[in-house]
Amino acid sequence: MSLLHLAILLPFIMALFVPFLYKWFKSVHTGWFVLLLPVFLFIYFFRYINPVSSGSNTYSTVNWIPSLGIQFTAYVDGLGLLFALLITGIGALVILYSIYYLPRAKEQLHTFYVYLLLFMGAMLGIVLSDNMIVLYTFWELTSLSSFLLIGYWHTREKSRYGALKSMMITVFGGLCMLGGIILLYLVTNTFSIREMVTQAPIIMEHPYFLPAMLLFLLGAFTKSAQFPFYIWLPDAMEAPTPVSAYLHSATMVKAGIYLTARFTPVFGLAPEWFWLVTGIGIITLAWGSFHAIKQTDLKAILAFSTVSQLGLIMSLLGAGSASLHFESLDNKMFSAAVVAAIFHLINHATFKGSLFMAAGIVDHETGTRDIRKLGGLMSFMPITFTITVIGAFSMAGLPPFNGFLSKEMFFTSMLKLLEFNLFNVETWGILFPVLAWIASVFTFIYSMIIVFKTFTGKYQPEKLDKVPHEAPLGMLISPIILASLVVLFGIFPNVLSFSIIEPATASILPYLLEDGEQFHVHISHWHGWGPELYMTLGVIGLGILLYLGLAKWKLVYKLFPEKLTLNKAYDVSLRGLDKGSLKVQELYMTGFLRDYLGYIFTFVVLMTGWALFSKSAFTFETAGNAPIGIYEIVLAAVMILGAVTILFAKSRLTSIIALGSVGYGVALFFVFFRAPDLALTQLVIETISVSLFLLCFYYLPELQKREKLPFKLANFLVSLGVGTVVTLIALSANSQRVSETISSYFIENSYKEAGGKNMVNVILVDFRGFDTLFEITVLGIAALGIFAMVKLRLSKGEES
Repeated sequence: MSLLHLAILLPFIMALFVPFLYKWFKSVHTGWFVLLLPVFLFIYFFRYINPVSSGSNTYSTVNWIPSLGIQFTAYVDGLGLLFALLITGIGALVILYSIYYLPRAKEQLHTFYVYLLLFMGAMLGIVLSDNMIVLYTFWELTSLSSFLLIGYWHTREKSRYGALKSMMITVFGGLCMLGGIILLYLVTNTFSIREMVTQAPIIMEHPYFLPAMLLFLLGAFTKSAQFPFYIWLPDAMEAPTPVSAYLHSATMVKAGIYLTARFTPVFGLAPEWFWLVTGIGIITLAWGSFHAIKQTDLKAILAFSTVSQLGLIMSLLGAGSASLHFESLDNKMFSAAVVAAIFHLINHATFKGSLFMAAGIVDHETGTRDIRKLGGLMSFMPITFTITVIGAFSMAGLPPFNGFLSKEMFFTSMLKLLEFNLFNVETWGILFPVLAWIASVFTFIYSMIIVFKTFTGKYQPEKLDKVPHEAPLGMLISPIILASLVVLFGIFPNVLSFSIIEPATASILPYLLEDGEQFHVHISHWHGWGPELYMTLGVIGLGILLYLGLAKWKLVYKLFPEKLTLNKAYDVSLRGLDKGSLKVQELYMTGFLRDYLGYIFTFVVLMTGWALFSKSAFTFETAGNAPIGIYEIVLAAVMILGAVTILFAKSRLTSIIALGSVGYGVALFFVFFRAPDLALTQLVIETISVSLFLLCFYYLPELQKREKLPFKLANFLVSLGVGTVVTLIALSANSQRVSETISSYFIENSYKEAGGKNMVNVILVDFRGFDTLFEITVLGIAALGIFAMVKLRLSKGEES
C-alpha cells in the first residue's frame, strides 16, 4: 500500500483511536489531537502541487477484487488535488473552530470527531479514486457519515428529521449513480474513469449513453442540492455550526460538483448534458437566491445561498462543456466557463466557510440566529462584523474580493453562450444571462441582509439570551484565515492560476490539449467597460433599491401557498409510502406459514415454468435410461396411493399407516437399486418415525373438518404446479447432460483414495466428512434441546 492510499485511509484509522483519546485525556479537548491529522494531510497533498501543475499526475493501485476488475486506484490530478486541499485545509480550520465552539463538558466529542473523520476520509476517497466502484463505496459512506453529523444532536426532532431527509435523498441519488456505473461498465468493460475518458466517443454512440448520463446526473444533482433535490440542504443546518461550515463550503455538497466535473469528458459532448447541467444549474441559482431572502435564520439564509452558489458552479460546468465542440485551443472561448467554475469553487469555499463560522459566533455569543432579534452588534463584535462584511460582500460579487472576479467571469460565460451555434441555444439561450443577472440581484440582497440586519440597526438586548460580546480568539482564528484568503485571492488571483486552476481545468477538458500543451489562465481585475461590468453596476443599483424597499415587496412571498412546496411534497410522499407499505404488508403478512409457503411456491412455479418453456429449455430423452420393471411400477403406484390416502384419511391411525407405507416404499426402492446401506438407514428412520407417531398418538389433535372448496382448490393447484415443475426440471436435467456425472469420479476414487468399497459410506465419511460432522452436531444440539424440554418442570404460574 502506497502513501497515497494511506493518506486516504488515515482518517478512518484515526477514528478508531478517538474514543480512547477522549477517555484517557479528560482535561484536554479531543479536537487538539484530531487537528493534527488534517494539518498533516494538507501538508502532504500540498507537496503534489508542483508535479501536478507540471503535468505529472500520480496514481497507485492496490488490488481489491481483481476477479471483478475492481482495484483501489488512487489518482491525483489537478481536479483531485484541488478537492483534496479543500477537504483537508477547510477540515483543519473547522476542527480548530470546533474546539472552541463545542465545550468538552457538554458534548459527546468522541462521537462528533469519529463522525467527522469518517466524513473526511470518505470525501478524500471520492475525489482520489479512479475506480468507480471504489468511488461509489466512498460516495455512500459520505451519505451515512453526513447523516450522523447532521443528526449529532439526536435528541432534537429537527436534527433527526434533517438527517433522515438528507440520507433519503442522497442515497436515492447514489443508487441511481450505481445504475449508471453498471451501464458504463457494460459499454466499456472497465471501471476505470481514466480509461472511460479515452472511450468517450464509443460511449456516446451506445444506446446506454443517455440512461447512464441521466443516472449519473441524478447522483450529482441530489448530492449537490440542485433543483428540485435541494430541499435536504436547508434542513441540514440543524447540525452543529462546524459541521455546517464543513458540509456547505468544502465537502458534502461539492461531491456532486466533483462528479459532474469528473465525468464532463465522458458525457460533455452530448447536447442533453449541456442543457441539463447548465439549465438545472441556472434554475437552482435563481430559485435558491430568491428563497434565501425570505429566511429569518442566519444559517437558513446561508443554506439557501449555498444552494444558489452551487447552481452557479453547476451552470458554469455545463457551459464549459460547450468548449469540447471546438478543435483549436485558440477558439475555445467556452473553456473560460470551466476556469470560472474552478475559481468560484475555491472562492465559495473561502467566503462561505467564513460566513458560517461568523453565524456560529453570533449564535454562540448571543443565543440566537434570528435576524428579527439581532441588530446593532457591530460595536459588540467588531471582528466578527469585519469577517461577515468580507464574506458577504465577496458572495455579493463586490470588489475587491475574490467573489467579484469569479462573478464577472460567470457573466462573461453566460453572455458567450449567445454566440454558441450548437444545440439550438439560439432558442432559449437568452435566458441564461437574464436569469444569471436576476439571481445576482437576489444574491446581493440576501448578502446585505446578513450584514446589516445582524450588525447594524437597533440593538435589542431584551430579545437576546446572552449579553453579546466578541468571541474568544481561538474561535476567531479560522474565520479570520478564510476571510484573509478572500482578500488575498481577490487582490492576487493569479496566485492560484498556474498551480491549481490550470491543472484542474485540464483534468475536466482533456480533449482540448495537444501533447505538451497546457491551459494558460490569467485573471484580471479590469476588462474595460464591457457588458459584464454594466451588469454588475445594474446588480448593485437595483440591489440597493430592492434592499431599501424590502419591507414593501417582501410580501410577494406570501403569494406562494405553503401547501404547494417541495418540502410538503416530500413529507406527503413519505407518509404515503409509509401508509401504502403498511397496506401492502397487511395483504401478505397474514401470520400463517401456510400462506407464506403458498406465495413462495406460486412464485417458484410461475418463474421457473416461464423460464423453462420461454427459453425452450425443456427436453425429454429416454435414450440411455435403464428399463423400468414391473416391480418399480407397482411400488410407485403403492407409494402414490399411500400419499393420496394421507390427504383423505378420516382417522389419525390411517394417516400414520399410510405415511409409513410411503417411507417403506422408498426403502424398497433402495433395495431394488442395490443400495442396501441406504435401504437399512431408511428402514431404521422410518420405523423410528412411525413408532414415535404411535407413541404420541394420544396427544395428536383430532383431524379437523374439511375446509371450503375454493381454498382446498388453491392448495391443490399450488401443489400440482410444484410437483409438475419439479418433475419437468428433473426430466429435463436428466436429458441434457453436457458433461460426465460426478458419480464416475467417486466410482474410480472411493476405494483408491479412501480404501472403502461402500461408495456411499466413503462419500459421507471421507469426501464430505465435515458436512456429515456438522449434521451430526446439529442433531446432537437438537437432541440436547429436546432432552432439556422433556426434563423441564415448570411450577404453576410459569407455564404461561
